[in-house]
Amino acid sequence: MRNGNAEEYGHIVRQFQRPIYIYCSRLLGSDSEGEDAAQDIFVKAYQSIGRYKPTGSFSSWLYSIAYHHCLNLLRRRKLHLKLQSLLKREEQTPGPETIVDNRTLSPNIEAALGRLSASERSLLILNILEERTSQEIAAIVGKNPEAVKKRIGRAKRKLRTMLVEEREVGIWSAQQDTLMQTRS
Repeated sequence: MRNGNAEEYGHIVRQFQRPIYIYCSRLLGSDSEGEDAAQDIFVKAYQSIGRYKPTGSFSSWLYSIAYHHCLNLLRRRKLHLKLQSLLKREEQTPGPETIVDNRTLSPNIEAALGRLSASERSLLILNILEERTSQEIAAIVGKNPEAVKKRIGRAKRKLRTMLVEEREVGIWSAQQDTLMQTRS
């Protein structure tokens, strides 16, 4: 793909399109925004493939692009929050990933995740829902693996505190235990 080979690019898109779309949808909270973000990410990856250094996995490099792209979108969204509140948002039909996430996570857990910073939410999504290791996440966010472990731990404790306040900690623990057992 470094030489602009469209066939190789097509193979990469087919291999990574769904996981990147799911990650973006979860982080952005919208299937349609996740779809748009995934398309933008593959364009960015194609344009910057010359900067890819095969020292890490290609997947981590691609997730790093997705991570930074989605954080930028969330920052812009935050800046435009007042404008968005003035506009009437039309009702959207949830996509399959949203339906599965809604069945997996209670509304209170979803709300608590939404109150975390974009960075904290991304770390938990990568760790728990995307089942990425601390090493992989460190490569994605460009941090030390030990620092990532600590940040994930802090984000989990912060989420747990929010849920204790809402009396949802039992549900969170049960759901996290279930997710962890499916990884084994």
